[in-house]
Amino acid sequence: MLVLRRKANQAIVIGRDIRVLVVGIDRDYVKLGIEAPRDVQVHRSEVLEEILRSAGAQPGLDEAACRSRAGESSTIGGEKRRLKSTSSERTSS
Repeated sequence: MLVLRRKANQAIVIGRDIRVLVVGIDRDYVKLGIEAPRDVQVHRSEVLEEILRSAGAQPGLDEAACRSRAGESSTIGGEKRRLKSTSSERTSS
């Protein structure tokens, strides 16, 4: 695991297409903005676990196969697909 330090308004880049920006820091929470291509699904880990659980995840069955079996789309759980770095408050619950 790569561990990086970033301050508010600093970003990291994954590959050439994914940018993760530290939008804000408040006590124990870090607010991240994620810019990624539409074909890259972005989920909080607990949301992905629920998707896999509801799809009947089996050992060796990959995430895409589980999503396909569950008929899920790229807007699972009402999560926003792309977050832009703005000063306005955004949440994905």
